Amino acid sequence: MTKGRGGKREGAAAVEFAMVILPFTFMIFALLELGLIFVVDSVLGNATIESGRLIRTGQAEAADMTAQEFRDDLCGRMSIFSTQCDDRVSIDVRVIPAFGSPVPDPMSNGTSFDESQLDFNYGTFGSLVLVRVWYRQPLVTTFLGQGLSRLSDGNARLMSATAFRNEPA
Repeated sequence: MTKGRGGKREGAAAVEFAMVILPFTFMIFALLELGLIFVVDSVLGNATIESGRLIRTGQAEAADMTAQEFRDDLCGRMSIFSTQCDDRVSIDVRVIPAFGSPVPDPMSNGTSFDESQLDFNYGTFGSLVLVRVWYRQPLVTTFLGQGLSRLSDGNARLMSATAFRNEPA
């Protein structure tokens, strides 16, 4: 007897499962990591707006707030991500001449984050202020690292910004 197309298929399901499980697992981890990035981005945006309010309302100027104190306030608003915030966050607060004015991009070289381009100047009454915050989120999934990282370090740099005119004291 010859076995044709209808021959034995023992173990075929195991082989098919082995071929599918690796890409499926990779996709699940990528989706979980992407969800985490969206949550961190949302928390970062909220923390930036809330901490920026201290500058806008004159509370930062009245308390003579330093860059480290502003960082501490922002990190305190990062909820579950506050424990690693101080090591991962970079803050730029600067007075701008007009909305839409060009500002330095610390990631413009494409290979590293240039902290020397950051400033901390919250201005005075009536100043236009731009608050920008970058959060370095390490990526585990290599595929996401290629798509989300502008720098060669394999981390996603999430950025949040708010611009406003300082209110009267």
